[in-house]
Amino acid sequence: MTSEDHIQRFLLDELDIHGAHVRLTDSWQGMYANRIYPESIIRHLGEIAAVTAVLADKLKGTGKLSFQLRGDGKVPMMIVDCTDQLNIRGYASVTGEIRKEDGLAELLGRGRLMMTLELADAAQPFQSFVPIEGETLAQVFEHYIAHSEQQTSCLILTANAQCAAGLFLQKLPTTDLRDADGWSRITQLARTLRDEELRELSSTDLLTRLFHEEIVRIFEPRAITHDFPPDPEKIRAMVRSLGRVEIERIIAEQGVLVVDDDLSNNRYEFTAAEALAIFADQAAVSVPPHLH
Repeated sequence: MTSEDHIQRFLLDELDIHGAHVRLTDSWQGMYANRIYPESIIRHLGEIAAVTAVLADKLKGTGKLSFQLRGDGKVPMMIVDCTDQLNIRGYASVTGEIRKEDGLAELLGRGRLMMTLELADAAQPFQSFVPIEGETLAQVFEHYIAHSEQQTSCLILTANAQCAAGLFLQKLPTTDLRDADGWSRITQLARTLRDEELRELSSTDLLTRLFHEEIVRIFEPRAITHDFPPDPEKIRAMVRSLGRVEIERIIAEQGVLVVDDDLSNNRYEFTAAEALAIFADQAAVSVPPHLH
């Protein structure tokens, strides 16, 4: 049985066009649980999640792919990352008043898309930047793929509070040799999809609905998760790095210490005694025992 949260790769055999259908439900809802996002932010962040999953599924080796969209608009940053095992997370930083009708230009303003690729066997992460070009996120990522992979692609993206989904199509070098009109025909069919069809249809039903006259080779689907349990020790290490003086200042102002791990969507709360005990633990570990 196919997971509700999955990516389904396929190949249009006689046209040399490959693609993927991605659908996120539980993983997507887990990403923004307990966050109060306006409708337009949910839509845009969900679309980034869908396309990030598609591109992370192409990773060769152990690692993580992340995309950050940074700009000078009402939403200075939206970020999503996904591991090679398709464990996904993300969030949006919102500073301005968001209207339902706000599009990408109003939300991000002028900015750029940054890709970061971290691989276990690489000495350091690889990063690349492109300007944010396009009126929709689908156009922004089509431009990114054309720039980074030198290949033509077609993206259809949609998201609401329940589901984020996408259809990805890409030309292979031999596509036009197989059928000069094939790419145009297939992308025209893809753009007839309604948002609700993309979110609600299974991969099999969606591909049958679109490409019933084509030979479609379907590969094994892969499940997508949002599994980032709390990691208190990581947060304690971060608190230690800030230093006792800074933590005492925060406690004096707020009475407690609250740390939000925005990307993993976890909150940590420490009473004054619990926060200061972190430094007592550090001293106990760092001071060697007295020698008699």
